[in-house]
Amino acid sequence: MEFRNRKDPLDLSETAMAYEDNVILWYDAITDKIQKSRELKSIAQTSYRNETILSVVPLSEDSESLLSRLFFKERYLPVIEQMTENRKREWLSIRVLLKELSGEEKEILYDSLGKPYLSDNSFHISISHTKGYAALILDKENEVAIDIEKISPKVENIRTRFVNEEEEKSLSQSNERIHLLLYWSAKESLFKRLGVENVDFKTHLHICPFEPILEEWSDFKAYETRTKYQNCFKINYFVHEDYVLTYI
Repeated sequence: MEFRNRKDPLDLSETAMAYEDNVILWYDAITDKIQKSRELKSIAQTSYRNETILSVVPLSEDSESLLSRLFFKERYLPVIEQMTENRKREWLSIRVLLKELSGEEKEILYDSLGKPYLSDNSFHISISHTKGYAALILDKENEVAIDIEKISPKVENIRTRFVNEEEEKSLSQSNERIHLLLYWSAKESLFKRLGVENVDFKTHLHICPFEPILEEWSDFKAYETRTKYQNCFKINYFVHEDYVLTYI
């Protein structure tokens, strides 16, 4: 089966049926490669051996094409009719991706704080968008949170809103912008994971010192002082040439 030069990363139907001795092949938008897993017989299964499922896709399709991939079109049309084309792409791409990864079309609901969850509670879910990309993470057992941020100098203009004194001191001299974006993205993920109100990114969310690693998966530590538990977290991250991605 030929996988080179795939023009449509959202179309996983071909890869979903590609097996080699129970090896599943799927398109990994982060590395732009076809990956293999001997852990799964089908991505339609809901027993993922407690593994986290994560995918990033470019928003390259128009909303009409994305909508055509979904069965419950009449349910979605009233929701998206007032959205801009870009917002439609974000909204629909997540639902298409969720359908492809889970094997069925699932309903995404939102709690009072705007946190997404699935109506059938089959997975914990988190969603993020940035210019040109959408990201989705699923986990059957654990709460998850994800954030994706387009690499841009804009983050430097708001650094005083979310970077505390200790974090400022430990900023990378060679990759300051990337480091700032990772701070911001990590704190967005932390905020989503906490799921509580009145979180101050500068005083309640804290990133432990680390040096950014580019173009490969890595992690760093963070903790929160917003709740009485003062939880610690491992932040997983990836620095792509176009964006930074963090998840918990």
